[in-house]
Amino acid sequence: MKNEGRDSRTQAAPAWLTPADGGYLIAVHVQPGARRSAVVGEHGGRLKLAVPAPPLEGRANAAVIELLAQRLGLARRAVALVAGESSRDKRVRVQTELPAGEVAARLKTPPK
Repeated sequence: MKNEGRDSRTQAAPAWLTPADGGYLIAVHVQPGARRSAVVGEHGGRLKLAVPAPPLEGRANAAVIELLAQRLGLARRAVALVAGESSRDKRVRVQTELPAGEVAARLKTPPK
């Protein structure tokens, strides 16, 4: 039986990864002031990220964008904060043609 009505971008997607026009929305929970940048795991249905930057003047937000761009192999301009500028819970838009399973794998697997 075919997967009618489903494309490869919606298969194997965790709850924190939602397909959006031209890419994905990623729900994240941010831990600012950490020792180093890292993808920690999942927290309340969101991807938990630790960043060393403090939550002042958008520094932690910039660190989140940098971490996601680096882990996904994308330019920083392909990653943008769309909600939660002053909150630990944020939504980030990622412009990519990668399948959902690949995006999730790149964010869950430790960097090489």
